Amino acid sequence: MSFDKVIFCLYTMTTVILPEPLRFDWDQGNQNKNRLKHGIEAKEIESVFRDEDRVIFEDVAHSIQEKRYVLLGKSNHCRLLYTVFTLRVCKIRVISTRLINKRERALYEKTT
Repeated sequence: MSFDKVIFCLYTMTTVILPEPLRFDWDQGNQNKNRLKHGIEAKEIESVFRDEDRVIFEDVAHSIQEKRYVLLGKSNHCRLLYTVFTLRVCKIRVISTRLINKRERALYEKTT
């Protein structure tokens, strides 16, 4: 099975209307985890949502209780990030963020 088919099974490319202005609902535990485990601060995470070349997929495998999305985007520190989020009452709730891996980088570059 090709990489594209595997990605398609896990994620469905989708159009998501992000709230304007961008507003975030941060869980302190997730915010600390992203900073301590991955060295990524909240302001940098928020910046990927402003990347005009961002790519958003619905995370079908993890959207059982609420819709979850994966955003691949470039931060204001020029790092490519993999960000899982959900939308709650017109706010973006970031679940986790990390640097993207080699395969995800190829997917980001392929779609931009």
